[in-house]
Amino acid sequence: MTRHDHDPPLLTAGLIATGVVAVSFSGPIGASCLAPALAIAFWRNALGAAAGVPFTVGRRRAELAALVREQRRVLLTAVVAGAFLALHFGLWIPSLRLTTVTASTALVTTTPLFTVALMRVRGLPVPRGVLVGVLLALVGVVVITGVDATGSADALRGDLMALAGGAAAAGYISAGESVRRTVGTASYTLVAYTTCALVLLPVCLVSGTPLWGFSARSWVEIAVLTLTAQLLGHTLLNRALRSAGATTVSLAVLLEVPGATVVAWVWPGQVPPLAVLPGAALVLAGLAVVVRTQAAGRARRVVTEVGNVTTVGA
Repeated sequence: MTRHDHDPPLLTAGLIATGVVAVSFSGPIGASCLAPALAIAFWRNALGAAAGVPFTVGRRRAELAALVREQRRVLLTAVVAGAFLALHFGLWIPSLRLTTVTASTALVTTTPLFTVALMRVRGLPVPRGVLVGVLLALVGVVVITGVDATGSADALRGDLMALAGGAAAAGYISAGESVRRTVGTASYTLVAYTTCALVLLPVCLVSGTPLWGFSARSWVEIAVLTLTAQLLGHTLLNRALRSAGATTVSLAVLLEVPGATVVAWVWPGQVPPLAVLPGAALVLAGLAVVVRTQAAGRARRVVTEVGNVTTVGA
């Protein structure tokens, strides 16, 4: 990638800010829309995939054809990512109907915790700073779920579903990261969103979830959700990755929690319980420590590798 491929810093900051604002609408709309939660999950992906077809087929046809004909293993990984995405949305959006937007959004962003757990299962070393961050975030999770457990069983069930949605997102991100090494964003998201919709479709049909017959307002809310969180938010944040890097974007995405809280407060007027806010703050602080420590570790490994190469070359 050449230097002119990177966006100017001011534009990059604008992309990130707009992307975070856009994804902050996901929780409040998912909570307030009167359409069934699983139907919302299906339509946001089906419409998102449909919106990506003209560009991908028109501009990335050769890449898409090579993915289907020559890169079967990569294609399968993209399909697996889409299946994890379906599980993520299938758990998280229904959780918004059971607990608060603040609690659900904070808990579903715990994806890095499950990534660290996967590292431990695989026997990989985990830096001390990451463990400190995990501990902070886990304390936050306990605070949130403890508050909801004293409130109602439904709220606690919503918390657990949001946590499981965060775990599913870890699978989605891990699989997607592998695919994105060789496949462009447009082709990958088309496969992932299409797979997600195709997985959710039979789930909706078997569970008796209606996919149409909604009010005009519900259709407008689904359209706004698709345009903001599904298309605008994800697209801009993916573009910002080129210039800002994964660490900056990952930390910025954590701002979705206060962003969603503010949006839900203004519309539809959902005021979060004050007791939940300290837990959400601990989750965000812990995740920030995890992301920053992992980034620092990667930077040190790069410097070491460059130093080793220089030594060998000398």
